[in-house]
Amino acid sequence: MIDDTDKKILRILQEKARIPNVEVSRQVGMAPSAVLERIRKLEKNGIIDGYEVRLNPERLMRSLAAFLFVEADLRKSDIASVGKALAEIPEIQEVHFASGADCFIVKTRTSDAKGLERLIEERIFAVEGIRSVRTNIVMSSHKETLRMPLDSLDEGQ
Repeated sequence: MIDDTDKKILRILQEKARIPNVEVSRQVGMAPSAVLERIRKLEKNGIIDGYEVRLNPERLMRSLAAFLFVEADLRKSDIASVGKALAEIPEIQEVHFASGADCFIVKTRTSDAKGLERLIEERIFAVEGIRSVRTNIVMSSHKETLRMPLDSLDEGQ
């Protein structure tokens, strides 16, 4: 599906999405027009899903990261509607439907413990069908990324 040149381009873009096309073409040894064509093809095929800016949570007063284990009563609501309602809450960064005792694993960032408490009480419990929320507060982070390893693509991993 993707060749070694595509992988090189993807590695470069994962490192710095705003890198000029001319610089990408220099690094992979191709003409800028050929690189641009490859990038557009990767976008069209859904390999590149979009481009985002990484913001510094501390500088935006959102230094408290937490993972919430949200149990929903799926007799009262369906998975899709609960997931969609949780995803619409701005402080929530990730929503994953998961196996196990809890239905959803949610990552959130708030200013402090009081902000997290308000989020849970006022926004999350307002979602129809939410039964309970268990919270794990992040003490420190050693890695946060959306980058994907590309070396193992040929091996089907």
